[in-house]
Amino acid sequence: MRTFIILWFGQIVSLLGSGLTGFALSLWVYKNTNSVTQFALISVFNILPGIIISPLAGALGDRWDRRSIIILSNCGSGLSILSLALLLFMGHLEIWHIYIATAAGSAFNALQWPAYDAAITQIVPPQHLVRANGMFQLMLAVAQLISPVLGGFLLVTIQIRGVLILDGITFVFCLLMLLLVRLPKPGTTTKDEMSKNLVWHDALVGWNFITTRSGLFWLLIINCVYHFVEGTAIVLSTPLFLSFTSTPVLGTMLSIGGSGMVLGTAFISTWGGGKHRIYNVLGFMLLGALCMLLAGLRRDVVLCTVAIFFHFFSLPIVVSSRQAIFQSKILPDVRARVFAVNRMLIQLSLLLAYLVAGPLADYVFEPLLTINGPLAGSVGKIIGVGPGRGIGLLFIVMGILLIVGILTSYLSPRLRLVESELPNVISH
Repeated sequence: MRTFIILWFGQIVSLLGSGLTGFALSLWVYKNTNSVTQFALISVFNILPGIIISPLAGALGDRWDRRSIIILSNCGSGLSILSLALLLFMGHLEIWHIYIATAAGSAFNALQWPAYDAAITQIVPPQHLVRANGMFQLMLAVAQLISPVLGGFLLVTIQIRGVLILDGITFVFCLLMLLLVRLPKPGTTTKDEMSKNLVWHDALVGWNFITTRSGLFWLLIINCVYHFVEGTAIVLSTPLFLSFTSTPVLGTMLSIGGSGMVLGTAFISTWGGGKHRIYNVLGFMLLGALCMLLAGLRRDVVLCTVAIFFHFFSLPIVVSSRQAIFQSKILPDVRARVFAVNRMLIQLSLLLAYLVAGPLADYVFEPLLTINGPLAGSVGKIIGVGPGRGIGLLFIVMGILLIVGILTSYLSPRLRLVESELPNVISH
């Protein structure tokens, strides 16, 4: 585990720096444009390049030295931040510069993660995979929880220039940590197969590997549904809660939710996930779905805060257990490609949720529960009418959709027995 701990520590410092920069740049764009659309475009540029480049990244992760790929991607991300810092110091920073740098950082991160995910299976013993994935989720949770608070303080004290410089320092630290470790070389296909396949054609191997194993395919599908519902909640939670409470109270609710994610990651990292990880995935998905349903049911700060806490508590357990199942079942020479397909489809699910959540709320569900809306006399008597109640109904519908998906998935023996039917293929 020593090599993993070094990698993990370097990544948590780097992610914290990236979180600070993302928060600072988002505020800078909003304050300089007063445009929600331009503010939202940062999220699009942050996710779209990763979706496009993921198949290529997976193919390269199985062909090239994974340590070199991770080092290269960190250098590329660091240079994109350095370019913004230089433009800011020269007084020439424009909004489109931030979009380009954000897209470049997203592309370099997409290049890194399939290699990183595949490398974890080479250096972590099989019995510690869930624990290692939990530590990775803890890394994300800490960065998400600390970045806004610390970012707000640093913007006042060292301003955005200082934040960009600090982020550059975190990239250097992460690079030094990477230079301290050695990673096993990936298993490769035969030279004849390599010569036949172009990189983009080779990237389809990851998709074929999953689709020819029904249990893994079911697991991927239910996770795409889960993350689509999760993305909808991310977009609409703020307008839902602000419809019946104040901004300071909302901040407290989200902070409590963030603490739930930290506790969930600490729990799964300590516990290790047990023998039947598929039950962790489905069981805690079900808990998250019930929490979403409850959050839409009533205008109640306490009820919604409890729902947020347990929803975020369940999230790292689902992700860590799912990741461990994939890691233990994927052949060594296709790991990066399979992880790339997995990550790409989940990001597509999130992007789809980001694109449709707003229009669904504004043009479909909110009009249904206006004071004299079509559902005011029926559903409105149960969950209320007025601003935010349509979003509440959408939360309920999404929660029910996820519950149906989970129960349907459980009825599939291929998914339910995926851990026993498919052999473990981890080798050290």
